[in-house]
Amino acid sequence: MRKFSPEYLRRTREGMWEQSREALEPLSLADRERILDAGSGTGELARVLDEESPGRVFCLDADPDLLAVAREQTGLDVVAGDATRPPFRPDSFDLVVCQALLVNLPDPVAALRAFADCSTELVAAVEPDNADVGVDSTVAAEVELERSVRGAYIEGVETDVAMGDRLVSLFRDAGLEAVQTRRYYHRKLIEPPYDGTELTAAARKASGAALTEHEAELRRTLSATEYDTLRREWREMGREVVEAMREERYRRAEVVPFDVVVGRVSGSV
Repeated sequence: MRKFSPEYLRRTREGMWEQSREALEPLSLADRERILDAGSGTGELARVLDEESPGRVFCLDADPDLLAVAREQTGLDVVAGDATRPPFRPDSFDLVVCQALLVNLPDPVAALRAFADCSTELVAAVEPDNADVGVDSTVAAEVELERSVRGAYIEGVETDVAMGDRLVSLFRDAGLEAVQTRRYYHRKLIEPPYDGTELTAAARKASGAALTEHEAELRRTLSATEYDTLRREWREMGREVVEAMREERYRRAEVVPFDVVVGRVSGSV
C-alpha cells in the first residue's frame, strides 16, 4: 500500500464534510457505540465520526507518524496496525469505516471481509472516483494538463483508484448485505485572498514537486520523452499560476466525487 505524508492528506482532505454530512446518514452514526476508522491516517474522518456519534471512536493505521498527528489533533484512541488485518477480536465494533483506503489496496474485497469480521452490524467505505474529477481554472493550461496527468496516473497506478459503481459489487462480493450508496461531492475553491497552503501548492506546481509525487505511476504509462515533456509543461503552468496569484487573478475550482457505500454484516439485525 502506498505511503502518504501528513501534508498530502491535509491537502487532499481539507474542508471535507464541512458543507454537508448528509451522505453519511446511512452509517446511522447517532446509534453507534464503538466505531473503527480503518486506515485513519491523520484522523480527518475520525473527527467527523466523533462529532456525529455518541460512541467511542478508534483510529487504526500502520503509519505511526500519521497516528501521532491523529492523536494530537483528535484526542481519540489510536491503534497501530494493518487496516487490512485489523488487530481486534471479532465483533469488536458496530461500525467499521474507511475513507480513501480501498482505492489504494490490491485486494479491497479481502479488506472488506476483514472489516466485516470486526463488526457486529455495519461496514462502510468513503472512496473517491478519481476518473470523474472536475477542474476549472483561470490558467487554461492547468485544466488540460491535469486531465492528462489524471488519465496517465489512473492507467499506471497498480490499484483501482476509480472504482465508481464497482464499489457496490465489491461489498456484495465480500458477503455484505443491504448495500446502500450515496455520492458526496468534495468541492475545493482557490481564490483571493490565498492562504499559506494554497501558496505552497502553487510553488510545488512551479517546481514540479506536485508531479514528482506520482512519478512512478506516470512512468509506467509514459515514455521517458513524454514524461519529460509533461514535467516541463507542468512547471511552466505552475509558474503561470504563481504569477497569477501574485496579481490576485487566479481562481481554481475542483470537484472530487466520493462514493459512500454501507453494507450490513450477514446475520445482523
